Amino acid sequence: MLVVDDESPIRMLCRVNLTAAGIEVLEADNGRDALELIRRELPDLVLLDVMMPDLDGWEVARRLAADPKTREIPIVFLTARAGEADRRLGEQLGGVGYVVKPFDPVRIGDLVEEVLTRIEQGEREALRRGILDDMLGSP
Repeated sequence: MLVVDDESPIRMLCRVNLTAAGIEVLEADNGRDALELIRRELPDLVLLDVMMPDLDGWEVARRLAADPKTREIPIVFLTARAGEADRRLGEQLGGVGYVVKPFDPVRIGDLVEEVLTRIEQGEREALRRGILDDMLGSP
């Protein structure tokens, strides 16, 4: 999977906890590098920050959705943007999850495994309609 965030501590927290859950992790610190990595590596899932300089997460998601090669890659947005309009936009852009910062990084592996399992079981549309919400809220 790919973790995309311009904040290195967030990427590190995700990497450490996902790796501990047995998940192979790639990282990108900006949208342009993320698009290049996604097109080259075709990860099983993208954990995508929204607010990044240059190319934000919304635009990354739009470009992924427009490309037949990448449109089926599930996206979980990981962002400080907690507004209802932002959540709806995430859903419209094909997101299957929406996690608001701050979040519990220890549970990130469980989230990723749940999303991938539900997609394998044919529940992608159900995930999109009921976009996973605040699963990783701070304790």
